[in-house]
Amino acid sequence: MKQKIYQVDAFASALFKGNPAAVCIMESWPTDVLMQDIAMENNLSETAFVVKNEERYDIRWFTPGVEVDLCGHATLASAFVLFTFHEPEAEKLAFFSHRSGPLSVLRLSDGSLSLNFPADTIAQVDPLAELNQAMGITPQKTYKGKTDIMLIYRSQTEIEALQPNFFLMKSLPVRGVIATAPGQDVDFVSRFFAPQSGVDEDPVTGSAHTTLTPYWSAELDKELLFARQLSQRGGDLMCRMMGDRVEITGKAKLYLEGEINI
Repeated sequence: MKQKIYQVDAFASALFKGNPAAVCIMESWPTDVLMQDIAMENNLSETAFVVKNEERYDIRWFTPGVEVDLCGHATLASAFVLFTFHEPEAEKLAFFSHRSGPLSVLRLSDGSLSLNFPADTIAQVDPLAELNQAMGITPQKTYKGKTDIMLIYRSQTEIEALQPNFFLMKSLPVRGVIATAPGQDVDFVSRFFAPQSGVDEDPVTGSAHTTLTPYWSAELDKELLFARQLSQRGGDLMCRMMGDRVEITGKAKLYLEGEINI
């Protein structure tokens, strides 16, 4: 059987920037094993699978190693594919994740796409000695969200200098680790490490900004924030705190359109 597949650079205003995600728009759900195999074969940080369900689109996300609860850049990539090839007249798309509930994506007049995601609930926790050892630089504060640990550092320079020990980090019982600090020319910067999920460093992580935005919104007393993820590819995001929801906005570029044999 042949299946259409797309690869999209998400949170990118130009090709080869942002975070690449694969997208498969399916007629019906394949087996979990097949979806995991496709994600492993793609070897991207995320592959999204989407099935239309009446007026909404059900969505699931897989890294090369596991299914995850929420993924921002692959949802943005999926919406880009649907707006471009399936719903050219639509302004808004409704998604549903069996792990994260209702999600939506709005297409703005400048071509940007705005994700509406549930805000994470975070709590400060005691420092984790093994994590601090893995990171090499001791953070000011440590927080735990639904699936990730967030480390607060003093400066963008510290975030840029991080060279984590992924072998040590891999044993932690979390999806990933967010490292963040105030930005030099944006409100905050971050990096995201997830060797536990098969991705040592993710280029741009939309879902991590559901954790980052509540923290920095309170810390800076701002509803609208500009963020940058400091990976090699890099990515810029606009984040807005909206009660118990977070709006995350960015652009996307189509890199590949093809077929896979399954």
